[in-house]
Amino acid sequence: MNILKTADSRIISNTGFALMFSYTLSFLFEGQVFYSLTEHFGAETGHYVLTAILAQFAGLFSCGYFVRTPAQAKYAIITGMLVCLFVTVPFFFSPSVFWLTGLLAASYASGCAIASWGYFLRIFTPKNQRLKSCADLLIYSNILMIIINVTAVRISPFAGLALALLCLSAGMAAVLTLNVNNEKPEAERRKIKHDKDTKKPMMMLYLFIFVITINSGLMYQVVNPAFAHLSELASLYWAVPYIAALAVMRNFSSKMKRSAVLYVGMATLGASFICFMLLGRNAADYLIVNTLMLGAFGIFDLFWWSIIGEILDYTDNPAKTFGIGLSANVLGILLGGTIGMAVTSAHLSDAEIVVIALSVVCVTLAMLPPLNRTLVALLKKHAYLSDEESMTDYEHKSAAEQNRTIEPLTSRELEVLQLLLAGKSNKIIADDLFISESTVKTHTRNIFSKYSVNSRSELFSILLKNKINN
Repeated sequence: MNILKTADSRIISNTGFALMFSYTLSFLFEGQVFYSLTEHFGAETGHYVLTAILAQFAGLFSCGYFVRTPAQAKYAIITGMLVCLFVTVPFFFSPSVFWLTGLLAASYASGCAIASWGYFLRIFTPKNQRLKSCADLLIYSNILMIIINVTAVRISPFAGLALALLCLSAGMAAVLTLNVNNEKPEAERRKIKHDKDTKKPMMMLYLFIFVITINSGLMYQVVNPAFAHLSELASLYWAVPYIAALAVMRNFSSKMKRSAVLYVGMATLGASFICFMLLGRNAADYLIVNTLMLGAFGIFDLFWWSIIGEILDYTDNPAKTFGIGLSANVLGILLGGTIGMAVTSAHLSDAEIVVIALSVVCVTLAMLPPLNRTLVALLKKHAYLSDEESMTDYEHKSAAEQNRTIEPLTSRELEVLQLLLAGKSNKIIADDLFISESTVKTHTRNIFSKYSVNSRSELFSILLKNKINN
């Protein structure tokens, strides 16, 4: 019965978040509904977009400093949703001062609500299922966003806004039903956290998120405007490759090497910007560029969302860990957007813009190996770290085999071993020990047999690993 309750709570929690997040994606965060409204009223968008992104960043980053318990997290989510509902109403009317203040308040409140959901992810989703939970909520929120966007473009921006608010209200109703008293006792959480230093892995992950999402900002400010004349197609197809990538990664067999897919994502992202430079601006070109770009973003978003989700068990404040991670994403988009506006104003060529994007890809490509090595020391079971995990399991197994009791070496074999380790040839060993080369070879074969190896290099490797492990 408890398992069923936990499963139900997980579904409700994920559904509530997806409904809330669809409102943010379709309206607050450079959403199609917002752009449709500004186009309808003939309003400028620049200062509104910047205000919303900065407020979203502030809400995500600061939330963890005043939300410290599951009960406070639930209160922050409900309050944030109510604020969003209230301050969004002025957008049904012509632009006024309430647009800017409402966008500021809603974006900050939304950021706090999203960060607070870190507690819900830790409470309601088992540790080994958080990758799937993250994939589910990203998939469902983007499907809802597509429905809202299509409504805004094909029916009216007001219908799209009303639908976004309906999703927000439904999300609030779902969250109200959740019982947040299922949190593990403090003593048990501290036992899980023991000997797990998360500071260095998280700092490296936050830096990776920040850098890789610079290209997301370029997409918003450079790529998307280039295809603005295809608004109906974009409203329907824009997030489809993203959703498809999430679905594929979610359902990968555990035997598949997910870590290798990160490099595929890098290559795909680079290829998307190259295609943007080389291709035209018709519908077929848009489909190619968008498929490559959003597919890559889907791979990377699930990577860092799920990593943060797994690390929540090792932190005292999930709202802070989750919020700062997402704020790094927003900050990267902000910087990328700023770069995008600057290069657009400077009338740089597509080739120069692509050079910037590929430079970001190269930096993140260089960051991946050390990031994986750092994370695998903390999360040995994570799917995206399967390659590192497999190697780690092999090394642990090898160390165990190497430390097993072996037949003791004779005094002469020990002498030969010392000279082997010194890198001396059989002839030199024979001269040093005043024995024949054939005798040296016999002793060497005996040593190899006792250590279950076939060559000097294997022997050196085993002895070195034993020394490190000891």
